[in-house]
Amino acid sequence: MSHSPGVVDSEAIELSIGGLRIAARATGSGDPVLLLNGMSRPMESWAHFASALQDRTVIAFDAPGVGASQTPVVPHSMPMFADIAARVLDAFGIAKADVVGYSHGGAVAQQLAVGHPSRVNRLVLLATSCGVGSVPGRAHDVTRILLRPNDGTRWAPPDPLGLLWQIAAISTWSSIGDLPRIETATLIVCGAGDKAVPPANSRILAARIPDARLVTIQAGHDLQKPGPAAVVAQWSASFSTCGPRWRANSPVRIQPKASAASLPDCVGTDSGTASSRVGAA
Repeated sequence: MSHSPGVVDSEAIELSIGGLRIAARATGSGDPVLLLNGMSRPMESWAHFASALQDRTVIAFDAPGVGASQTPVVPHSMPMFADIAARVLDAFGIAKADVVGYSHGGAVAQQLAVGHPSRVNRLVLLATSCGVGSVPGRAHDVTRILLRPNDGTRWAPPDPLGLLWQIAAISTWSSIGDLPRIETATLIVCGAGDKAVPPANSRILAARIPDARLVTIQAGHDLQKPGPAAVVAQWSASFSTCGPRWRANSPVRIQPKASAASLPDCVGTDSGTASSRVGAA
């Protein structure tokens, strides 16, 4: 596996992982956080979220068949996608990181926490589900995400084969039986208006992961858009610094008219709600 140890504020570099070329990037300095992309989305999709983080080393990469990464000729399972995520951490010399996964990347994040628990410090799951056994979304919205996931963005259309492998992986995988094995503190964030991955799925995750907390914000499915991304980044930052005050299984609904300044000092406190209304996707 080729890598450049200690790369910070780098342009994308090319790693060799499992015989595939994987494009990856590390920026900033501080405690590491690994970002796992939504279906067919490149690492640039995290731009708004990452720009709101401070004092963090942000690691992102294009999944196989996405962006600048090579498309595999054989199907990849969810454990294989999680193994690649762990190898990306290896490439940057990171033993353990906070892990943030959005949508399909949230499924990879769950699998990473199950298959490589020593690599995950804290877990943040955004607009995601347990896979098979989840509450289905509205057909139109699910079809749009599956077949035209990058509509309305400047990103290149997904590689058809790479998209197929991602759909196959999530369609044949379930974390429902493994969720109680996730021991790391977990923050789960969903949009109240998410029609593609309904909020009921986040409630399932929060109920089955022992050390989890659920936050619902006034948004749709796309939590990487500028408004939702800034709110989620603030919650993630508060969560990453939580100490003994962290409280699991304490759901919070973000009120539409509260100011962003009212974000709690720690996600685990009893303080009120937070953040301004952000547009639905």
